[in-house]
Amino acid sequence: MRIVALAGGIGGARFLRGLKEAVAPGDEITVIGNTGDDIHLFGLKVCPDLDTVMYTLGGGIHEEQGWGRADETWSVKEEMKAYGVGPDWFGLGDRDFATHIVRTQMLAAGYPLSAVTEALCDRWQPGVRLIPMSDDRVETHVRITDERGTRALHFQEYWVRLHAAVDAEAIVAVGAETAKPAPGVLEAIAEADVVLLPPSNPVVSIGTVLGVPGIRQAVAGTAAPVVGLSPIIGGAPVRGMADKVLAAVGVESTARAVAEHYGADLLDGWLVDTADEDAVAPVEAAGIRCQAVPLLMTDVAATADMARAALQLAEEVRA
Repeated sequence: MRIVALAGGIGGARFLRGLKEAVAPGDEITVIGNTGDDIHLFGLKVCPDLDTVMYTLGGGIHEEQGWGRADETWSVKEEMKAYGVGPDWFGLGDRDFATHIVRTQMLAAGYPLSAVTEALCDRWQPGVRLIPMSDDRVETHVRITDERGTRALHFQEYWVRLHAAVDAEAIVAVGAETAKPAPGVLEAIAEADVVLLPPSNPVVSIGTVLGVPGIRQAVAGTAAPVVGLSPIIGGAPVRGMADKVLAAVGVESTARAVAEHYGADLLDGWLVDTADEDAVAPVEAAGIRCQAVPLLMTDVAATADMARAALQLAEEVRA
C-alpha cells in the first residue's frame, strides 16, 4: 500500500512514528512536509518541520521538547550571544547547527531543497520518503497589532518569541502563490492508495502545504480515500496554540469546524476524539464520513492505534 501524509512539525512527526508501526511490511509512506515555517538564521537555512520529522523518525529527536536534537549542547549559541548576535529567542543547538550548515552549503552549490532533504535523510534513515512541499521559498507570516502598531512578522517569531500571545489578524504564506510542488509531490498523491492528514496545525502546517498551487487540487482529485485526524480535542488544541491561527482565518477551535474548514471536497473521512463524539453527526451531515476514537498520542502504541483507525476508515470509505 502506498500512503501519502501531509505533515507539519511535532504533531505530524509523532503521528508518523505511530503510522510506521501500524503499516504492513512493504507498505510505502511518502511524507509531504511543510516548509512555510522555514527561516534564515545566522546565514543558515533552517527547516524546522522537515527536521522534526527527520529527527523523530530517525531516532535523534529531543523527546520531551518534541523538537531539536537529543543530547544537545549550546556552545555556539552562547558564543553568538557573547558577540551580541541574535536572535536569542530561537534556540539552535550545536548538533542542530550541523544540519543547517550542510543544508545551506548544498543549496548554495545549486542543489534544490528536495535533493538536499533526500541527502540529509540518507544519514537519518527515517523509514519514509520525505519530500518538501516545494523547492521554492515560502515563508508564513502573521499580521498582528501591538504597541508598535500593525505589522507582519515571520511565523517563527510569532510562535516562538511571542508565544502567540497577541491575536493573529491574518496568516499569509509569502511566495506560496508562485511556488511549484517539489518533484515527486503530485506524482505521489496521484499514485497513493490512501492520503492522510495527520493532527498537524490545519492553518500553518497542512494548510500551507495545501496552499501551494496544484497540491490541494491533487488531493481533492485523487481516487484514493483522504482521511484526516482532528488536532482539536474538547475545543482546544492538543498541543501548541492552533486556536490562535484558526481564529485568524475565521474557524472555531472545534473538531467539527476544522473538518468543515478542510471541506467535503477534500476529505472523505475524519476522525475525532471520543470527547467530541457529538461532532460525528454534523460532520457526516456535511458529507464527510466521521468516527470518534481516542486521539491522544500518549505513546507510540496509542498513536499506532490512531493510525490503524485512520487506515480502517479509509478502507470503509473506499468500499
